Amino acid sequence: MPGPAFDFGENWKGFSEHALDAAHFRQAQDHFSALVAQLPLAGSTFLDIGFGQGLSLLAAARAGAKVHGLDINPKCRQVLIDNARLLGHDHIPDEIAVGSVLDPQSLATVRRWAPDGFDIVHSWGVLHHTGAMWDAISNACALVRPGGHLVLAIYNRHWSSPYWTAIKRLYVGSPVSIRKSLALSFVPIIYLAKLLVTRRNPLRMTRGMDFYYDVVDWVGGYPYEFATRTEIERFVTDRGFVAKQFKPANVPTGCNEFVFAKR
Repeated sequence: MPGPAFDFGENWKGFSEHALDAAHFRQAQDHFSALVAQLPLAGSTFLDIGFGQGLSLLAAARAGAKVHGLDINPKCRQVLIDNARLLGHDHIPDEIAVGSVLDPQSLATVRRWAPDGFDIVHSWGVLHHTGAMWDAISNACALVRPGGHLVLAIYNRHWSSPYWTAIKRLYVGSPVSIRKSLALSFVPIIYLAKLLVTRRNPLRMTRGMDFYYDVVDWVGGYPYEFATRTEIERFVTDRGFVAKQFKPANVPTGCNEFVFAKR
């Protein structure tokens, strides 16, 4: 997908500086723990592709995993370092690379960390923003060792998905001076939509998130792709995996969560 892309690192930086606290991290830990409850984290090699603000990576570290991270946005590396200090982590992982899951050189760097593959490869809400989602998923599959696990979250395909694609493309193609106004214009729309669908207060976020920064992420998150549960499961199982766990998105355009085991 040619053209400009959303600056996720800048949005994570704003979230971390203005919204993140210990309560948010505990919430993120609870969600992460539930998602990987059946996986042996302690002592495992754990790769987070697109670690963003670093909360899942830090949660895995606290659970005893040997953590590694890859993110295309250089700002995310500093956000991770700052958040680790903020949340009281005495050790910041050394094996953190700035690069793309689509880039052969970045993949070569990652493979040197675990030549036989990683016990767990985790990528929550990331690979659909690469501009080549299926290639990104395929590369993530190849980084899992036999007997290991792949943890994915991918946007669900919905009738409104093409319209959201157009909105996101409009956002990243607009002058920086009007992007904030554009995001703010969607705050009441997204608030009401989530309220009607979930019957819960949208300000009570999950995964340690913040409503405003989540809206900015959603409105601006381009490139943007999506897939049905069947499409994802067929694609990954064709690459030697077994579907182990599935959790549907809370809202129709949200992320479906998958856990796969590699044969």
